[in-house]
Amino acid sequence: MKPLEDIRIVSLEQYGAGPFGSMHLAELGAEVIKIEDPSSGGDVGRYVPPYAQDGDSLFFESFNKNKSSVLLDIRADAGREVFHDLVRSADAVYSNLRGDVPAKLGIRYADLADVNPRIVCCSLTGFGMTGPRSGEPGYDYVLQALGGWMSLTGEPGGAPQKAGLSLVDYSGGFVAAIALLAGIHAARRDGVGTDCDLSLYDTAVSLLTYPATWHLTEGYTPARTHHSAHPSLVPFQAFEAADGWLVVGCAKEKFWQRLTVVLERPDLAEDPRFATFRDRDVHRDVLVPVLEELFAARDVGVWIAAMGAAGIPCAPIHDVGEALTDPHTAARGLVAETGHAHWGTVRSLRSPVRVGPPGDDTRPARGGPAMGEHTRSVLRGIGYDDEQLAALRDAGAFGTHDIGFGEDR
Repeated sequence: MKPLEDIRIVSLEQYGAGPFGSMHLAELGAEVIKIEDPSSGGDVGRYVPPYAQDGDSLFFESFNKNKSSVLLDIRADAGREVFHDLVRSADAVYSNLRGDVPAKLGIRYADLADVNPRIVCCSLTGFGMTGPRSGEPGYDYVLQALGGWMSLTGEPGGAPQKAGLSLVDYSGGFVAAIALLAGIHAARRDGVGTDCDLSLYDTAVSLLTYPATWHLTEGYTPARTHHSAHPSLVPFQAFEAADGWLVVGCAKEKFWQRLTVVLERPDLAEDPRFATFRDRDVHRDVLVPVLEELFAARDVGVWIAAMGAAGIPCAPIHDVGEALTDPHTAARGLVAETGHAHWGTVRSLRSPVRVGPPGDDTRPARGGPAMGEHTRSVLRGIGYDDEQLAALRDAGAFGTHDIGFGEDR
């Protein structure tokens, strides 16, 4: 068994952050029942271009492997009854909605404790359920701006830049997954559930980490750095070689000593201006141009081979294709293949979260579910028969969609 196979999560999730967090739990074995609103066409991620067709997209496939999809309008009385039955059978209700929406939908612990006193209500919102921004929508780009990230990204003197990936969304998903598991652990220990109020805003600000501590304690002003340099460790940045770019990271004094040997410049190690972390930081405007000239003289591969042999942290700067075809990517089993009616085979990325011995995962991944694909089978699993499902359909619990009464959908 996988470690989370005894956990059932009812998820009102959409787009990126929420589905990203629950996908890792699903890969670890949790049953994630994805509730999709029939009135809005389900998860908006199904329609993200450019690779989108017939209510599915490669964007959606990237965030929804190993989940079930149930069509349900929880605002309708009939749909609400079904939702409560699902809550009775579940460990957690998970959502990523605007901060004021959980109260409106009745998905907080105070709303559901009478249904299931052990339920954990985990809400990942843009700004949290309290505070002056709680009613505002929150998206990764917005949070990177508000959280100070864009002021730190890019070249000095240039325009503010966002990180290349939606790292606030993805980090928020991980934060929510951690909180959800902690809540379930406490509920099983104590017999009482709780709320977990997570936000992308909290996530973004908390990830300012040591520059924030420096600023709050000593008045340090974080700023963009030349070629993505570390704010205090020198050299630790990107360098341009004769045929491309590489990163060199001297995060320990021994690496700096070894680098001067690789560069065939032992005089740099002997120069008192560059003797310590502090000295090199103070004199970075002198040292870095010297290093840039040296690195520009040879190809990336030459430098990587020499520094690798010396045990100096370094890497070529890959593009996405190179990262995905790196032999280590294959060796770590990071690419999953799932079948799909339109794309044939979808190749996407597996979760980096691993539990158990290496290579112990033998269950193949399932692709993202079709909208409402598991409505009938999930509800039959909690006791509904076809007659009851038909009555719910007629009462509007599933919107205008046909959930199927032949083969499981």
